[in-house]
Amino acid sequence: MTALAARLLRHRAGPAAATLLALLAGVMILVAMGTLVESGLRFRPEPRVWVGADLVVADRTVSHTSREFDGEMTTSTVALPEGGTVDAALVDQIRRLPGVAAVTGDDRVVIGAPAAVGHSWGTYAFTGRPITSGVVPRADDEVLADSRLGAAPGNRLDLTVGGVTRSYLVSAVADTGAADVFFTDAQAARLSARPGRLDAIGVRMAADADRGAVADEVRRMASAAGASTYAGGDRGQAEQSANLAAQSMLVTAGSAFGGYVILLIVFVVAGTIGLSVRHRRRDLALLRAVAATPGQIRRMLIAEAALLGLVGSAIGAPAGLLAARWVRGELVGRGFVPADFPMTGGLLAVPAAVGTTVLVAVLATLIAGRRVAGIKPVEALGEIAVEPRGSGRVRLVAGVLTLAGAVTSGAFTLSGSGATGALAAAVGMLYLFVIAVALLAPRLNAYAARLLTPALSRISPVSGYLAAANLRANAQGMATVLTALVLSIGFGGSVWFLQTNLERQTVEQSRAGTVAERVLAAPGGLAPEAAREVRELAGVRAATGVRRTQVVVRSFDGIEPVAAQAVDPDQITSTMDLDVREGSLTELRADTVALSATQASASGWRVGDTARLWLGDGTPAELRVIAVYGRGLGFGDVTLAAQTVAGHTDGVADDEILVRADGDADAALADWSARHPGSAVLDAATRTRLIGGDLALGAWLNRLLIGVLVGYAALAAATTMVLAALARRRELALLQLVGLTRRQIRRMVHAEQAGLLGVAVLVGATIAALTLGAIVNAVTGSPIPYVPPLGGVAVLGGATLLALATTVLPVRRLLRVPPVDNIGTRE
Repeated sequence: MTALAARLLRHRAGPAAATLLALLAGVMILVAMGTLVESGLRFRPEPRVWVGADLVVADRTVSHTSREFDGEMTTSTVALPEGGTVDAALVDQIRRLPGVAAVTGDDRVVIGAPAAVGHSWGTYAFTGRPITSGVVPRADDEVLADSRLGAAPGNRLDLTVGGVTRSYLVSAVADTGAADVFFTDAQAARLSARPGRLDAIGVRMAADADRGAVADEVRRMASAAGASTYAGGDRGQAEQSANLAAQSMLVTAGSAFGGYVILLIVFVVAGTIGLSVRHRRRDLALLRAVAATPGQIRRMLIAEAALLGLVGSAIGAPAGLLAARWVRGELVGRGFVPADFPMTGGLLAVPAAVGTTVLVAVLATLIAGRRVAGIKPVEALGEIAVEPRGSGRVRLVAGVLTLAGAVTSGAFTLSGSGATGALAAAVGMLYLFVIAVALLAPRLNAYAARLLTPALSRISPVSGYLAAANLRANAQGMATVLTALVLSIGFGGSVWFLQTNLERQTVEQSRAGTVAERVLAAPGGLAPEAAREVRELAGVRAATGVRRTQVVVRSFDGIEPVAAQAVDPDQITSTMDLDVREGSLTELRADTVALSATQASASGWRVGDTARLWLGDGTPAELRVIAVYGRGLGFGDVTLAAQTVAGHTDGVADDEILVRADGDADAALADWSARHPGSAVLDAATRTRLIGGDLALGAWLNRLLIGVLVGYAALAAATTMVLAALARRRELALLQLVGLTRRQIRRMVHAEQAGLLGVAVLVGATIAALTLGAIVNAVTGSPIPYVPPLGGVAVLGGATLLALATTVLPVRRLLRVPPVDNIGTRE
């Protein structure tokens, strides 16, 4: 049967090529995305600072255990946004343990400019790296600097910590593996944003120690202090590195979109192969009529699908690896992934992608050919002489239930906040709608044909009448075509514009909510006392320091970090308008919190409730909700007083200071900025433009993933319509033989496409509007989503051109062949 399958494929070049293209593109996408996800999952960070430590004590995650609807207990764990800390007193407790040779704690210092990380000198002995040149720093104004910072022994190095710039003498230089600076222990403790807390503790055991007993005792002490112990290959997990952040980003993005991409590929491949097999019912029935057994038919179909799948994999897998390499380069260039982040060669992604695609192809083929393979030989040719009867009640009930699930899914899928959660919810709702359309497509086609019959007949008595008759008779056969068009329009009109709406609303909320006319900013941040100094300048009416951070809150499926801002509450209403809907910001202080309407709804909190959450370093907090506001995208879902996060963030500097001032304050602000090198005075409009630019850069990965979904959906529509057009070879030849001219046939095809496209646009646009509107309203509070005029034209115009090009051109090609040559063939 394999040889017969190969010969049949050669004689069906058009359908085989369309199916091969869908399989090839599917493998390429799966391999490319799978390689990125595999790289994140297989990444094991090597210790850099704690190379010489046997054990590292740190607090890097927060966990929460909750009860599911079925009564089972589940635990959700997320990385702490600000990196946790451990009690400094733990160092002395561990030092007293028998078998401990050395122990030291690291006062991690975030350096704003140049971008670097500071450490206590005691940790340098654990790095195992020699000093390249110079001598050990002895005084508090001396440092050892990494060679990447471009300083040499004897040079002065200006470092901005907590918004304050100090000059240090570089006493030594070494290659530490990253932009590190090592202060004396006393100076690092002085600069630390968390007095009395350490970033991590390194432990080295004595050579003759009972290593297991010492490790168990350290774990017991660490657990009692709310920390974890890392040993062996896990020590790198204790370090807050850019590679760990990249790993989390790759895994999170892959988890959010990987399943939807796989589902789309399954949908496309199954639809394409199913349509191809369905249009070959005559060939398969003829084989049954000449005594081919059902098993032989199935084996032949499996062989065809496997051959196409393997050929597509042979081309798609290398293309996917090249695509993954290109994506990695873009991620590195845009700062998502460090240049030294290792990328795997797809050892798991390639076989998984190939296996998934071939399996889907085989299963789709078997499902599509099950009826022809199973009928009796004497009934085979009669069975395919007419179009199969309409879909049954089971399909109707399933379609109605799926449609109901799509309409109501928003209540269950919108609990996740942020762009990733919104996009995942949008794609999930869209798939439910499209599946419902796929199930109901025969009835939709039949109903639309009945409605269009009078109009088409009046437009053209001959071509219009034939077009209407074809639409009615082929309602079942055109179900896959309608589904593919709806899928393409739905993706293009919903998930793509959702990202646009998120960016637009964020910028608009930030612009509308910034009452201050001027903004002070600096690359290394601004000192906490800077806002107080600015308030005392002539002409300044209010100044509010703003620090960006994150907090961890409970969500529908566990816990998740959300964006937050910490502000000086005294003059907040004079510099920003958060669009308060309930409560008042005048009560904002250390033990209270204000929430966005989206976050309040997702967490079930109201004004007066106690919000239980975790600060960025994992510290539990119980805060009374005093206000609910509408501009969460522009200012963060959580607003805290600066006192609440003091000592719980990596740094103490404010990211910016919003200034409300009279016109005569410009000179005073310029003078203050000149006295603080690196700071700048911006107007509110410039700040808004900068926010828009940052959002566009951050949204690049989302747009890439969305583009893959939209592009593959369009490819599905194109291949499906080409297959449907090529399958009409005998039908068009018969029409020519009974007297219709080529012009009449072309007009008939145009009328059919206009009717089918009209239904697809109406259904697809409705689905896109419902999906986009529901999620935009839930995330941004705007009841009407924004659709760029050119974007709407591109989606609808692109679908129209796609439908016409993939139908009219193949039909024109078929009409050039004499009808007597086509009447006896099916393909």
